[in-house]
Amino acid sequence: MTGLRYVYAVCRPLGAPLQAQLTGVAGDPPRLLTHHGLVAVVSHVPERDFAEEPLRAHLEDLDWLTATARAHQGVIDALTVVTTPLPLRLGTVFRDDSGVRVMMEAREDEFRRTLDRLQGRVEWGVKVYAGTEPEDTGRPAPAAPAEKAASGRDYLRQRRLSVRANEDMWQKAEEFASRLHATLSSYAEDSRLHAPQNPALSAVTGRNVLNAAYLVPREDSEEFVELVDRTKDDVPGMRVELTGPWAAYSFTGDFTGQDVTGEES
Repeated sequence: MTGLRYVYAVCRPLGAPLQAQLTGVAGDPPRLLTHHGLVAVVSHVPERDFAEEPLRAHLEDLDWLTATARAHQGVIDALTVVTTPLPLRLGTVFRDDSGVRVMMEAREDEFRRTLDRLQGRVEWGVKVYAGTEPEDTGRPAPAAPAEKAASGRDYLRQRRLSVRANEDMWQKAEEFASRLHATLSSYAEDSRLHAPQNPALSAVTGRNVLNAAYLVPREDSEEFVELVDRTKDDVPGMRVELTGPWAAYSFTGDFTGQDVTGEES
């Protein structure tokens, strides 16, 4: 099959084969391209969709992007079962096998150092959500039952109480998130704090007060999950969301690959 080369990840030689029916982006099954003892996991993709200009246009198409990201993640998940992959950016594409090998040659030392550091480790994601956004609350908090305002002065007093209650709630939420992050970071080998999610984009209720990733040895994952579970009811009104185990996306550095012209992208 002709076409461009889509690269999912770089890893060490696999200890077990990938599942037989696995397909990747554009429906093509991934294959292994070995170079100097490292393996690039690649598949063929059509130039009409993945050359520089059409790819840039497709990345603005939410439906196309969602389907491509799902296929990309499916290959990474399958790799995570049998090895420790170093995932590359969504849409990392080269003209041919030679272009992939040139990239691997140029970054060989960096790939090896990162794979050594990540070997046998997985990423767990933890998010903490608190209540609703303060600006969505136009009445006193439940802790201070609302009364019908008899005058403008009473109305202003109730508004001050509402604002103060919200400020107290967010302060407690921030303190809980800080304590949780400190506890989890002390257990994990490494951690990353990400920007809070925008509720308008994530379609999740509540204010995201912690969005973090933790690098944990695979054999310690059960204890890490139990540690998260023990904290879930520490503060009323907090919701703790645990995801994983994932390939260590947050700890791979800037492995962005090259575009189809062979220039850094």
